[in-house]
Amino acid sequence: MWLLCALLLTSCSSRRIVEMPSANYGDRVKSLVLHFTAIDYAKSVDALVVEGGLSAHYLIPESNDPSDPGGKPRIIRLVDENKRAWHAGKSYWQGRHGLNDHSIGIEIVNVPECERDGGMAPSLAEHGSNRLCIFPDYDPAQIEVVIALVKDIIARHPDIEPTAVVGHADIAFDRKNDPGPRFPWFELYQAGVGAWYDNETLASYWKTFNEHPASIGLLQSALHAYGYGVIETGIADTSTLNAISAFQMHFLPWHVTGEADSRTAAAVFALLDKYFPEQNQALLARYAKEQLNQTADSYPQQQGQIDVIAPELAPSERVFVNDRYGFKSYAGRGELIIEADQPTSAKISVNGELLSLDETFDADSTYRYSLARRTRTGINTLAIADVSPPSAQLHIQVPYPVLRDNTQAYKSQFSAVDALINQDIEQGFPGAVLVVVKNGKVIKRTAYGYQKRFDENEQPLSHPQPMRTDTLFDLASNTKMFATTLALMHLVDSGKLDVTQPIQHYLPEYRGAGREARRVSDLLSHKSGYAPSINFYDPENPLGERFYSQSKQHTSELLITQAPFDSGNGLNATYSDTNFMLLGLIVERITGMPLDRYCEEWLYQPLGLSKTLFNPLLKGHHKDEFAATELRGNTRGGRIHFPHIREYTLQGEVHDEKAFYAMEGVAGHAGLFSTANDLAVLAQMLLNGGGYGETHLFSSDVMNAFVKPDNRFWSYGLGWRRAANGVNRWHFGPYASDQAFGHTGWTGTATVIDPALDLAVILLTNARHSPIVEEVEDELQFTGKQFETGRYGSIVSLVYEAVLTNQTKN
Repeated sequence: MWLLCALLLTSCSSRRIVEMPSANYGDRVKSLVLHFTAIDYAKSVDALVVEGGLSAHYLIPESNDPSDPGGKPRIIRLVDENKRAWHAGKSYWQGRHGLNDHSIGIEIVNVPECERDGGMAPSLAEHGSNRLCIFPDYDPAQIEVVIALVKDIIARHPDIEPTAVVGHADIAFDRKNDPGPRFPWFELYQAGVGAWYDNETLASYWKTFNEHPASIGLLQSALHAYGYGVIETGIADTSTLNAISAFQMHFLPWHVTGEADSRTAAAVFALLDKYFPEQNQALLARYAKEQLNQTADSYPQQQGQIDVIAPELAPSERVFVNDRYGFKSYAGRGELIIEADQPTSAKISVNGELLSLDETFDADSTYRYSLARRTRTGINTLAIADVSPPSAQLHIQVPYPVLRDNTQAYKSQFSAVDALINQDIEQGFPGAVLVVVKNGKVIKRTAYGYQKRFDENEQPLSHPQPMRTDTLFDLASNTKMFATTLALMHLVDSGKLDVTQPIQHYLPEYRGAGREARRVSDLLSHKSGYAPSINFYDPENPLGERFYSQSKQHTSELLITQAPFDSGNGLNATYSDTNFMLLGLIVERITGMPLDRYCEEWLYQPLGLSKTLFNPLLKGHHKDEFAATELRGNTRGGRIHFPHIREYTLQGEVHDEKAFYAMEGVAGHAGLFSTANDLAVLAQMLLNGGGYGETHLFSSDVMNAFVKPDNRFWSYGLGWRRAANGVNRWHFGPYASDQAFGHTGWTGTATVIDPALDLAVILLTNARHSPIVEEVEDELQFTGKQFETGRYGSIVSLVYEAVLTNQTKN
């Protein structure tokens, strides 16, 4: 038997193979990837040779490394070039994924000095915000060896194009930063290795993009055309900024800002011009079209509630409707602003009384007149007549009302409210700030208790931090209203958004499983059919590990393309964070800006609101400015665990897990911080119908469209929660008019805006900054939510009673 087997094996192994060479093949090696080791020679050998899991084809030591017995740069082969080394990991370059299959890797001994901030959440990226690195220069003798080796490799593998000589950061920019900004890429280029741009071409593109910046979407496409694994989202998301940093470390090492600027766009296009001219021409054609569209879309920004030219340019045949306007004001307040294009006279009346104005308005001058003696509380009339000469044009403006302080006059009216909140504070409630706005005045502004009262062990602090009226609060789901919904209202007013359009109109990849039928309005009114939440931050979430994400880019992709529906479209109204996470992405896609930047630049800063923002600790604020939330991070007193969970008292960081872990602190459903004072301004802006002072955000028509009740589910408007004849009395109390709208936030915040009474109530508490108890088995409750102050409705009810009683007396 053994003899037979041996004879058979001999026969098979000696069978002659006929050679017939084919011309249809290619080299496995398409790219060359350069790394730094980040550790010394001895540790590098252990990691790449001994320990297992990592390798590279070559290792290049540096001079004067005490751990290297060789003592000088040299070429050390670790893996044969024809074999697959494990150096690239998850990677992408020029259409190829998993570059271990297609590349040769060179590890260069170079050790940056890095410090980690243990108080910040861990980052998956080596260049995350929790790490600071100092990069040393490379050893010149070492670089000579690298250049010689690379030239030899390219000679053996001619399929490696100049643009395919890359760094680890180029192919894995969300994770890696090697070989770092000190690696001399230009020196390699001068030696005939790799790619670089021509300086004259760079300068030409720089001038172009300085004058008319490239859109973020165009820059994303240009980076992708060169080779980077950038997905065009139209927003400067974290992944895109990581790619920009990697590009800058390679091609603009003196300008590593991580920002999408004209220098970066110029360098990308200069490279495309040189190495990929066809793709460059297509992108330039798109750039030209975008510039034309941008010019066509530009329009003058309205200022104030009246901002008109008189006489009207297109008058009506009905004489007594021309040059007449209504405006909101309060008795004894108001201002009229007039500018003329030439010396002009006119008759102007307010509430039927002719104003005593200058006989002539000179050209290029601005005239401001107080209307205090003419205005009344409510709607006032403005009429313009006899503009002379007939060719003249007057620019007429009336600003919106702004808040005035009148707290002293109403100090005794809110004794019942004060007594209830102070009683709760005495019994263990952490703290609150209450602001009440009535008829354009702040009539109540009071801080109660403490912004930080307990330690991480649920024990009272010996020196608790007092609450202040300017304490910043995590607004939680009030973000939905005062960031996302306001942004959408602003976009509707500017003609950039139509809420009746399918979601797919703004997010083209939103398709499949019935997504095409969903409209933007379905998200706003919570009729889309999504479940209340998806716990992306936890790998053990109910939808499985496929929906685990602690990266904003990946979370966004899951939201748009994978998030499942819990019911049919329009069948019921189910309050869902998923709806507003998607709406936040729509804002970002339309504007080409991150949600926080758009809101801060277009909504808050024009209103003078410096304390309404996302990620405040990253923008110059200190944690002592904030009301604390959960005592032990997101652990519910140590009962919950998932990767990277925070275990310290949260103060100045958004509590919401999806916003913090899965969306990097900026999401459409949570993440906004503000003060009661800033929210009072936003509330007055809404009571004004869309503006404040000389700032106009949206028209009263847009406002009415968003706050009116849904046809079927009338406790919702578009985004806003409504009082709905007592349906939501737990929030609005029993006295709110049917016009009242507002929202609440999980951390303990509530807002009520009641146009019928020209009233706003802002109640900000840190109810969740309190010990946790188990009311029933497996159901946790914060003790702060057991107090009336933390339940909203009683406070709102007592505020209404104080206001209505005082109104009756007057």
